[in-house]
Amino acid sequence: MSRRSGLVATRPAGISSSRRREFLKLLGGTLLLPSVSRFALAADPVSYPFSQIPASASGITWVHTAGLSPEKYLPESTGPGCAFFDYDNDGWMDIYLVNSGKSDIFTPAQPLRNALYRNNRDGTFTDVTEKAGVTGGGYGMGAAVGDYNGDGFPDLYVTQYGRSILYRNNGDGTFTDVTEQAGVAAPGWASSAVWFDYDNDGRLDLFVARFVDFDKSKHHNCSAPNIPAIKGLNEYCYPRIYTPMASWLFHNNGDGTFTDVSQKMGIADNPGKSWGVVATDINNDGWMDLFVANDTVANFLFMNRGGKRFEEVGFTSGVAFGEGGKARSGMGVDSADLNQDGWMDLFVSNLNYEFFGLYQNRHDETFDDIAAPSGIANATKLMSGWGLKFFDYDNDGDLDLIIANGHPDDLIEKIYDNVKYRESLLLFHNAGNGLKNVSAESGPAFSNPMSARGLALGDFNNDGAVDVLISCNNEAPVLLRNNVGSQNHWLGLKLVGKKANIDAVGARVSYQAGDLKRSRMKVGGGSYLSSHDPRLVLGIGKRAKIDWLEITWPQPSGLKQRLTNLPIDRYITIHEGQDKWE
Repeated sequence: MSRRSGLVATRPAGISSSRRREFLKLLGGTLLLPSVSRFALAADPVSYPFSQIPASASGITWVHTAGLSPEKYLPESTGPGCAFFDYDNDGWMDIYLVNSGKSDIFTPAQPLRNALYRNNRDGTFTDVTEKAGVTGGGYGMGAAVGDYNGDGFPDLYVTQYGRSILYRNNGDGTFTDVTEQAGVAAPGWASSAVWFDYDNDGRLDLFVARFVDFDKSKHHNCSAPNIPAIKGLNEYCYPRIYTPMASWLFHNNGDGTFTDVSQKMGIADNPGKSWGVVATDINNDGWMDLFVANDTVANFLFMNRGGKRFEEVGFTSGVAFGEGGKARSGMGVDSADLNQDGWMDLFVSNLNYEFFGLYQNRHDETFDDIAAPSGIANATKLMSGWGLKFFDYDNDGDLDLIIANGHPDDLIEKIYDNVKYRESLLLFHNAGNGLKNVSAESGPAFSNPMSARGLALGDFNNDGAVDVLISCNNEAPVLLRNNVGSQNHWLGLKLVGKKANIDAVGARVSYQAGDLKRSRMKVGGGSYLSSHDPRLVLGIGKRAKIDWLEITWPQPSGLKQRLTNLPIDRYITIHEGQDKWE
């Protein structure tokens, strides 16, 4: 079978006409696919919201190698991921890029490695991979960053097809591979991973999503359609023919080791074909849940029942399937309180002709898929989405959405006239009354087709305008500088837990600036194979000050901390329980 799908209905199941009108009013009218070719020769990139920074300017010369082969082994089509993280704690976001490498399906002519780029604080980066000791070693997929040992330095988990790697940050610019000692190799095909504290003991645990049961001996040859241009060729198989596998959950023992609690916690009871994962609190009970995108089988919503067990409720919650009850090709995910009702909503990207899913929380562990009435479905009809994230790119106080796209099958253009292999980014702006497709207005980067996969957010130049990093399959990464966020006022927060987990994953932040009152939650992970700047950026538009800020720290703390007399247009660090910021 080929990786293709037929059209599905545009009406979301289970939503009455009155509710559809309500959602349409809330989230704006129909969105159209962007027509952006008129920006291709733009001479002044700074006049657009985003500018693509060329390698000659950034110093990021590394290029991903997928090891594409005539056999079309499935892992060739699915990576890579990327990360923003401040590995040396100098206050500036560095960049990590994941490559493929030697495995049973690929022997590169020259050794390949991942790349760690140190931020030079002037818009350029220096490759420090070898010195830092994070070259990888295997067929890489993605990256997840978290301070699992609480020493104040972020550690790095690299997921791979074969065996994953945990790099402990030594605090001196170097890392040590402690995978075997820690017990988190997660053999098989690992995809996205997320650090979060599932049992509220104040330590970061690790969830590692697993894709299908695959190795070279289990490869299927999937023949391309009988079309003259591709007759006799293989194409990448639709994952439906591969066996689903259970993901992993590792409990942090607090001594540098982890215990596999996948069976104990109910994760192993649910084999899937998992890609993206986000840790979020769906029912406001103070326990972090997991939303997992699955490819060709039902998505998972693992509800955390008091840290004792996860209950998978994807079907009953309404997030398991697409319209018509069909499983879709779930890839990237995220969670945010999009409509500011105090409850976290969900998003998942899928393959072309499947539409993407925008799930609004109904406050009872169920959701309405409002992608169709919001216009998201129409805008993404021909797209295949991977990395994505909610963020306030213009700092007006409302959450926007960016999606990286690209079809997994490099023969797709020989099969469909209107579906492309390399696809453009999508940007949706939230003006307080719904999401509007502004891709056509956002710069030449949004008319530059790419084989995008991972997407990470991070403010690499510390101007308060959150930038974007996109990793591409068998191509160079793309770094986008945000030109508009700094035109509004903002406050950046680095939260440091004490009783709560040190990364403050699960913290809720509320703030007010004049007539603007907003709430954010610090989720764990999100996107696809990627990890993000851990700082929160709170936009307030043209308002001149923030009246107050309240942080509800995750359990086992639960402390509510209120601050006033805050600065704006800068980053500050807030330690749990300390009244003064740094």
